[in-house]
Amino acid sequence: EMKRRDAVNILLKDREDLLVIAGLGSTAWDCTAAGDSPLTFPMWGAMGQAAMMGLGLALAQPKRRVLVVTGDGEALMGVGALATIGAQKPANLTVVVIDNERYGETGMQETHTAHGVDLAGIARACGFNVFDFEELKAAIHQKPGPNFGVVKVKPEKIPLVLPPREGALLKARFRRALLGEKADLE
Repeated sequence: EMKRRDAVNILLKDREDLLVIAGLGSTAWDCTAAGDSPLTFPMWGAMGQAAMMGLGLALAQPKRRVLVVTGDGEALMGVGALATIGAQKPANLTVVVIDNERYGETGMQETHTAHGVDLAGIARACGFNVFDFEELKAAIHQKPGPNFGVVKVKPEKIPLVLPPREGALLKARFRRALLGEKADLE
């Protein structure tokens, strides 16, 4: 098992213009710790929605690569999203679940993945290409999707590295980073 921040640092190293949706809580903090970027949109107060946000972004920006980094608790909450993504088949989308088998935001209670629920198996059944950690970096940037990976990490409590909390600011900075000058015209 890896440490979660190490795993996310590896996945986001040399990210270039990769669009990232960071799931609620720990994964948003992990992405921020790897380097706060205007091309990362952290989910504040929307548990279970990261994969669907990623799908919408992938469909709206088919020429850009989109990565969703989320946790096992959020992935379990939004498991229906995997079926919707599988049906839509966005070639530019990768969903990575950082799985510590815990609900980190509510006291480290065990999630269902600690009791045998196989998120990679669910994703495979929904039509995703499933990759192990070693293959994920290439999948994120080069392999046609939808792609999926589960990264098992240690269940550790680590210091928070919080992204900005203001929703309007996050939306505006993401739009400007994505669309450039025309973001302010729409």
